[in-house]
Amino acid sequence: MLRFFFLFSLFIHSCVAAPKTPAAAAAVPAKKWLTLTGQEPAVVARGGFSGLFPESSAPANDMAVSTSSPGLTMLCNLQMSKDGVGLCLSDIRLDNATTISTLFPKAQKTYKVNGQDLKGWFALDYDADTIFSNVSLVQNIFSRPSIFDGQMPVSAVEDVLGTKPPKFWLSVQYDAFYMEHKLSAAEYLRSLRFRGINVISSPEIGFLKSIGMDAGRAKTKLIFEFKDPQAIEPTTKKKYSELQQNLAAIKAFASGVLVPKDYIWPVDTAKYLKPATTFVADAHKAGLEVYASGFANDMRTSFNYSFDPSAEYLQFVDNGQFSVDGIITDFPPTASQAITCFSHQKDNIPKAGHALVITHNGASGDYPGCTDLAYEKAINDGADVIDCSVQMSKDGIAFCHDSADLTASTTAMTTFMSRATSVPEIQPTNGIFSFDLTWAEIQSVKPQIENPFTSTGFLRNPANKNAGKFTTLVDFLEISKAKAVTGVLINIENAAYLASKKGLGVVDAVKSALTNSTLDKQSTQKVLIQSDDSSVLSSFETVPPYTRVLSIDKEIGDAPKPSIEEIKKHADAVNLKRTSLVTVSQSFATGNTSVVEEMHKANISVYVSVLRNEYISIAFDYFSDPTVELATFIAGSGVDGVITEFPATATRYLRSPCSDLNKDQPYAILPAEAGALMAVADKEAQPPASAPNPPLDAKDVIDPPLPPVANVASSNETGGGQPHTPPPSGTVATAANLSLSLLAMMAFGLLYTA
Repeated sequence: MLRFFFLFSLFIHSCVAAPKTPAAAAAVPAKKWLTLTGQEPAVVARGGFSGLFPESSAPANDMAVSTSSPGLTMLCNLQMSKDGVGLCLSDIRLDNATTISTLFPKAQKTYKVNGQDLKGWFALDYDADTIFSNVSLVQNIFSRPSIFDGQMPVSAVEDVLGTKPPKFWLSVQYDAFYMEHKLSAAEYLRSLRFRGINVISSPEIGFLKSIGMDAGRAKTKLIFEFKDPQAIEPTTKKKYSELQQNLAAIKAFASGVLVPKDYIWPVDTAKYLKPATTFVADAHKAGLEVYASGFANDMRTSFNYSFDPSAEYLQFVDNGQFSVDGIITDFPPTASQAITCFSHQKDNIPKAGHALVITHNGASGDYPGCTDLAYEKAINDGADVIDCSVQMSKDGIAFCHDSADLTASTTAMTTFMSRATSVPEIQPTNGIFSFDLTWAEIQSVKPQIENPFTSTGFLRNPANKNAGKFTTLVDFLEISKAKAVTGVLINIENAAYLASKKGLGVVDAVKSALTNSTLDKQSTQKVLIQSDDSSVLSSFETVPPYTRVLSIDKEIGDAPKPSIEEIKKHADAVNLKRTSLVTVSQSFATGNTSVVEEMHKANISVYVSVLRNEYISIAFDYFSDPTVELATFIAGSGVDGVITEFPATATRYLRSPCSDLNKDQPYAILPAEAGALMAVADKEAQPPASAPNPPLDAKDVIDPPLPPVANVASSNETGGGQPHTPPPSGTVATAANLSLSLLAMMAFGLLYTA
């Protein structure tokens, strides 16, 4: 145990900036809030930092205070032991968050709680000493780290109060049940004399009224908690929906209300926001503060938030119409940064630092990639550089699309399954390729939003899954000039194959389009030419204004001098995978490489890709928060640009003063320290060490010269759009079509399920 707390103190030291002085805090301009009092909304940590550590454990509480903005409120859910000791646990059943079921496997009981039979292990059946001496905490949400399970004792209320949190909130959920079994939460509170308790909440009116005078003398705020609208309040036997109709009556015994967030911003069955209710306005009119609960970074919420938890917080505190008075969250640092750093942010604020926000197929997290709508949203979201991965149609039209294979990102499977082929030079699986279809045929299908995590049930913005139009390279360049974006990135793939096998000169098409747009004769807008083929980059060497970017698709752990010298011959920058900068094992960041430093010494810029907002793609060390991942790569690793499918998230971070660690301010968004979180757990619980990434070999940088464009007339026919002549054997085509048929059925099944 001593080792645990020693390592945890090191973790806290590595992740948290020194508190700023009051003078620094005073230098920050005051913001105007639409809360009841006009004060900044409170951040309330449910069980401390319960998004990482078991709820109300000592590390959860310490981490919450250390990583959140000043004035954090610590929330403890009260349960009571057989001998009347107060425990901090979320559920009335111990088996939901502790190891008790393994210690006493035959001690399960059934109790009636608020009219429902609940089965499990209950705190009131055990004295406090038994619980403290034998029972350990576990994480009760399976998507969260389990490596801390069984290592931390249950906390008493007095334990948490003893740490002197800035503010303390005690949630009393089950007073009526405990009273039936001769345990009184009110008497327990009186034994504490309410000392150190700033807020007490309960869904039971009778309990709040019973402690009203004592709470008043102690200046403890009382909050009435609304449950599900159809649930029955134990004292009045009325539904909570009925009580909502008379908020003025609640003001007689409470100064505020706590509600699930859907009371304020309801969500429809398709997971999109409905119009806001008038709950906050009605409560404020009655003189009641409003606290909203149910916030966590690792929960699927409305598609309106683009998987960005900060966007959800801002919807509740900075929507221009109202603000809740406080947020109950499992991830208090994220709520802190949303309120302190991102609220009231203007679109015209310049970005801090030099890092570029570069799109990956436009704002492809919200719209089908490389469509006009994806580019429009990316530009509106403040992207510096919009990108076009150039593909070629059979009749020689250059257009923007993520891949030459159209199966995942269009509806081509429904129309052109018979045109499926196998092209091992491009990918190991069969596909429907753009160079086998005319531009008219491509335009006859619809774009389709790609879901990189479909196997886990995650979908992206289904309401716009087929929205937008395909964009030619010429149109893309016109958009970039008309909107005056900082720059464009042109990605060139499969150039050798297209030239030699299909008679299509993608490099020539790009050069011609750039010349016709005059982007080769100006320095106002950046032009980045990217390829994984060094020969492609060398062909642009004679155009000095262009920045050439070598895409390195493999994971690397080092960049030796010979490989860097080879890169310098062809490129000015590199695009690296995230795991080439920060290594990850079982969702834990395990270490940092020196690749960025090595590249910078050679004056080679580094861009990192691909950043996504979905929490399942983000290491635990980043708090399941895309903003902390951005901070880790930009402020921590020092990259020159981030390539992202959600440019709004990156832009908002860079526009915030909290992204500049050189500024003296009350709160900063800090990069994660790789390896620090995992080191807190017992050695036996840590995931096994992964083999280090191999160094970049100079041979991996060198590519053969590009072949000349072959004269393959049949590949460039512009008329009938007939399929290619079948291969000598029907086996390949049949296998391809069967494989695509199975893919189609799987896709349709997933769409039907969704």
